[in-house]
Amino acid sequence: MTLVVAALGYFVDIFDLTLFSIVRIPSLASLGVSPDDSLAVGAHILNLQQAGLLIGGIGWGMLGDRKGRVEVLFGSILLYSLATIASGLATSIPAYGACRFAAGLGLAAELGAAITLVGESLPAKSRGWGTALVGATGLLGAVAAALISTHLAWRTCYFLGGCLGLLLLLGRFSVRESGVFQAISKNKGVRRGDLLLLFSSPGRALRYILCVAAGLPICASIGILVYFSPELARTAGATGPVSAGTAIMFAYIGMSIGDITCAALSQKLQSRRASAALFILALAGITAIFTTIHSPSPMHVYLWCGALGIASGYWIILITSASEQFGTNLRATVTTSVPNIVRGLNGPLALVFAGLAVSLGAHRAALLLAGICFLAGLAAISALKETFGKDLNFTEK
Repeated sequence: MTLVVAALGYFVDIFDLTLFSIVRIPSLASLGVSPDDSLAVGAHILNLQQAGLLIGGIGWGMLGDRKGRVEVLFGSILLYSLATIASGLATSIPAYGACRFAAGLGLAAELGAAITLVGESLPAKSRGWGTALVGATGLLGAVAAALISTHLAWRTCYFLGGCLGLLLLLGRFSVRESGVFQAISKNKGVRRGDLLLLFSSPGRALRYILCVAAGLPICASIGILVYFSPELARTAGATGPVSAGTAIMFAYIGMSIGDITCAALSQKLQSRRASAALFILALAGITAIFTTIHSPSPMHVYLWCGALGIASGYWIILITSASEQFGTNLRATVTTSVPNIVRGLNGPLALVFAGLAVSLGAHRAALLLAGICFLAGLAAISALKETFGKDLNFTEK
């Protein structure tokens, strides 16, 4: 039941998280934003949403280590559900941005708490399969959002996403706290969810930074190439208009496939590091091709977005590895904050991309940023310790 509820929770998380990117163009147009300003205004609102993820990721993570993995989910689900419904009621750009910021705050808790809870509840050898199933199911939330957006108005899509979150609250009552956390919570002498403890040791601080850096290639591929594929396709002379929603749908179908594939490779090699490194190399090659194609058809763009998604499928294995790197008293803090810092970097990266695109052109700007992110991610994966099969019953001191 823990696995099922975690998977459904991540499904709703991704549904609501990607909804703005999917309905970005029609929603901004209905609020009076011109097509020429859509990229800049969209990047600004995305930055607000990602800022919420960043702040919420740290706050919810600390509470997860202090109060429990399950408890923080109730408050976070209520917050993002109400904020998502409010997004559908927005009548101005400032209000829209504020709603997406609040939604980001709430959505920040879902993935980290789910991975932490599932990881602590499963045997070490099958932990990767469990977290991969959570990821593969959850990533399909973007597919559902893209499909629904083609049939419903953008405001209705937000109402539906918020209602799904409220329904998810009922399932949380059947989930119990992990035994590993229950055992440590009785020890009053252990510092839990303490940021000072996380950064008091150079070794721990470096591990944390490496976990974040390892996710940078996904920021570049999904956060820039896929989310802004309509603009990239237009400057490449595409033979027809490209839909952001369809591009995201193809990318997340690919990520769901890549998630299971990377997990299988990780189990085969018995290595989180090796499987992630191979996927980053594949992602770099696909990006090089994607940013140099000329006059593509919309379907070609969608297929390349799907390929980018498959190669980005090391995402859940990366979060699983981050969770395994740290002790029980800091695990929720790390596992919740790392993916949200990576997500939060999408906003600044989008702003840098928008600025560089003016002087370098969209494709050159995307290729430059992607190259930097890939080198940083590959170096980080190489420097992290292997955690496959690691016993999670330990603490940081």
